[in-house]
Amino acid sequence: MAKQPIKFTVVTVTYNAASLIARTIESVEQQDHPAVEHLIIDGNSTDATLEMVHHYMERNSVAQVQHEVNCLSEPDEGIYDAMNKAFSLMTGRYIVFLNAGDTFPTPTTLSELAALAESQSRHPAVIFGDTNIVDAEGRFIRPRRLAPSADLTWHDFKQGMLICHQAFYARTDIASGINYDRRYRFSADYDWTLRIMKEAERRGESMKYSGSVVACYLSEGATLRNHRRSLWERLLIMARHFGWPTALAQHGWFVIRAIIKK
Repeated sequence: MAKQPIKFTVVTVTYNAASLIARTIESVEQQDHPAVEHLIIDGNSTDATLEMVHHYMERNSVAQVQHEVNCLSEPDEGIYDAMNKAFSLMTGRYIVFLNAGDTFPTPTTLSELAALAESQSRHPAVIFGDTNIVDAEGRFIRPRRLAPSADLTWHDFKQGMLICHQAFYARTDIASGINYDRRYRFSADYDWTLRIMKEAERRGESMKYSGSVVACYLSEGATLRNHRRSLWERLLIMARHFGWPTALAQHGWFVIRAIIKK
């Protein structure tokens, strides 16, 4: 009996995202890896988002490489509430969150990550990689400033969120027990990735760096639009995981670095 390929659950959270979602849908649609589950968690959009998703599902039903495409549309209480819904629906081995406007860099991204996971003696608890920043048209702007190292641990996150949320693949047996903390409106992803990595360490599980770009991230997100509130939340999260002295010292350095760059 042939071995089943590693299955990825790709989650896209939407609300009136018709201007952005086509690029994300196309990116998932083009993945040559056969075992892909695309969960679209919609906040009851009133624009053309759901119509576009419907056409996507129709195309997928006759595609040469068919994926599993499912959509849940209902009111929610914000992006992290919507993301939490995915944990009860996912059926993949790994979960990754790819927001409307974000894309995979190539059609072979998921097949390459699957091969990386299969090359290990045990599937890593987390697979992570690098990120490129793109504009609203999907054009490359620059590599993400913060970048991970191959020997990254959760302790390194005192320097900030070194892995972009969209470049962080969590094994679902770990992620299923760790929801986003909805006390944080803009930075719950920083807290979530930290708790995933801490749980991986507690279990004695490995994390694996791909050494390549695995996500193209839209530069204008909710976190950037609410930068001050996001920084405050990140200070609280850092204090929660690393203690107040470290959090305050590190944020002091963030301020100095920003002044120097000006």
